[in-house]
Amino acid sequence: LFIAAGSRYAAGPKLGASQKRKTQREFLPPEEYEWRKDTLRIFLPGARHSVFLFWHGTGTDRRFEQYFINMEEPFRRTVVGFDTQDHTLDVIVKPGLAWSWRDEAELDEHVRHGFYTPKLAREIRAEGLRAIAAIADGSHACLQGWSHWQPDPAWKTPAMPMGWDTTPITFWPERVRAYGDDIASVARP
Repeated sequence: LFIAAGSRYAAGPKLGASQKRKTQREFLPPEEYEWRKDTLRIFLPGARHSVFLFWHGTGTDRRFEQYFINMEEPFRRTVVGFDTQDHTLDVIVKPGLAWSWRDEAELDEHVRHGFYTPKLAREIRAEGLRAIAAIADGSHACLQGWSHWQPDPAWKTPAMPMGWDTTPITFWPERVRAYGDDIASVARP
C-alpha cells in the first residue's frame, strides 16, 4: 500500500494504557491529519505485523530512511481498505539492518492495565523476533528491492474513500482470547 506524503487520514491521539482507562473509547478516529512522508506499507497475509518503508525527500533528493515493523492483528480486507489493530510494540530497522525495539514499556503497561493478556504480549514479542530473524537472514519480504521502489509520478494523492466511516468494523477472530478484561469494557459499534 503506497501512502503519499500529503494523504489525509483519520486517527486518534496516541495514548498510554493508563490514559486509555480514563478516556471514552471511540471506534471512529476523531481527528483528520496529513501524512508527512512517502511511505510504502507491506501487508503480509496472515502475519501479525506489517512493514512501513519511509523515505525522506522527493525526486532526486529522495532517500530511503528506515523500515518500521508494526506489530498488529493480521489485516482483514474491507470494501474501503483494511482493518487491523495495533499491538503497541514496534521494531525500527535502519538501512544497514541495525534494529531496535520501540515502545517496550508501553507494551508492559498494556499488560498491567489489562488491555493485553500476558500470553498476547509474549506472542507480540515472538512475532517481532521472527520478523527480526527474517530481516537478519535476508528472507523478509520487505528486503526484496522495496527500498528502491518509486511510485508512478502520474499517481494522484487520493481522498479518503467514501464510506470509510460507515463500513462495519471487522473483528479479529482471536479478539476475546487476546485482549483480556479490556474486551469487556468495549461496546460493539
